[in-house]
Amino acid sequence: MVATNSVQDEGLVRMIGTGALGLSVVNMVIGAGIFALPGIVAAELGSAAIIAYLICSVTVALLFLCFAEVGSRVSRSGGAYAYVEEAFGPFSGFIASVLFWFGWSALADAAITVVMVDSLAIVFPMLREFFPRAVFIVGLLTFLAAVNVRGVKSGVRLYIFNTLAKLVPLLLLLGAGLFMIEFENLAIPEWPSAASIGAGTILLFYAFNGAESALSASGEIKNPAKTVPLGLLLGLSGVLFLYVGLQTVAQGVLGPGVADNTEAPLVAAATAVFGDWGGKMLIAGAVISIYSTLSGDILGGPRVVFASALDDNLPSILGRVHPRYKTPHVAIIFYTIVVGVFALSGTFRYLAVVATGSLLLVDIGVSLAVIRLRQRDGLPRDGEFRLPFGPVIPLLSCAVIGWLLLQMPLDEAATVAALVGACVAFYLLRSVLRGVRRRA
Repeated sequence: MVATNSVQDEGLVRMIGTGALGLSVVNMVIGAGIFALPGIVAAELGSAAIIAYLICSVTVALLFLCFAEVGSRVSRSGGAYAYVEEAFGPFSGFIASVLFWFGWSALADAAITVVMVDSLAIVFPMLREFFPRAVFIVGLLTFLAAVNVRGVKSGVRLYIFNTLAKLVPLLLLLGAGLFMIEFENLAIPEWPSAASIGAGTILLFYAFNGAESALSASGEIKNPAKTVPLGLLLGLSGVLFLYVGLQTVAQGVLGPGVADNTEAPLVAAATAVFGDWGGKMLIAGAVISIYSTLSGDILGGPRVVFASALDDNLPSILGRVHPRYKTPHVAIIFYTIVVGVFALSGTFRYLAVVATGSLLLVDIGVSLAVIRLRQRDGLPRDGEFRLPFGPVIPLLSCAVIGWLLLQMPLDEAATVAALVGACVAFYLLRSVLRGVRRRA
């Protein structure tokens, strides 16, 4: 097991700084959801929708304070998986790795790939047919894999460019929309019930997920003890500013009508602010946003596969590093193939629900890892990030995430439980077979 205060040499190049990590967080969190959720949440909470954003922000802040401390102590590749494995050992680490790289990253990427192709099919109807659709998906993922195999630096450049590209239409809408707000539309005539607030928060929480993926390339982050906390703070602050601002603009410009635009409320707001070209700009922004998220995930997701292979949880071939580019090329190719296979299935709703539940379980593991590492190794050393108030923040994080898990419908919860059960069965079977080989 790797000492928590050491930087493990995995043969990778540490190229990711604070700014790049912060942009990666923004890229991973701001995906397709922001283009629809202002209307969905408004339909649940009306002009009080902003409350759900603030609750989600507090929840995510608690969670990523835990990520900041553990991430400053554990610097090897794998992000959330590595943190759980370091704290609780290989069995828990194996389950976390599968839940993260497969249950969350790969399935969520497949789901948003489906959304991207469906969006483009509005303009290019041929993408509704299987063969052109398959060619597009394979070509897109092949390009993203090739860029990331060539080096983490080129992968970082790609997601920085894509993140900035998708932020431009959103920032334009935010900046111009603030001057067209009718403030009476923001008044809260009646405080919503606790049940309504809970329902709205659950709907919105999906849009706040994903920053965990930005830490998957933790083996390539420069000076992780400082970069991880600062990068998370920078990225999540940007997300909160943009989300709250866009909800305020949509509500202030459209008024009660925002609740009638549950599919594309920002497109409706942009049309009201700029005219028809504004709506087209936001449609293009949605496609760019999804593409940007994919480019970032193809950078981060394979690093979890790579780290799991180094820990002997997956076949060793997945832990190979390209002799020239110094990237986990086999893991990148494998991960991209998995995403492509599930994207071709086209089952968006199922993939999205399983992905969210899987990630919440990993998040609980990371929160508990703060307590475990302190118990085993003591408080973080000088230069490492330290949470205040002892175990209070990790326990609050666990309590809120546990509450969210309890809100899952039975069928979706059973699916996630089945994935965990399959992980346990596979791990135990593998242990038995290894024991037989050693005795032979």
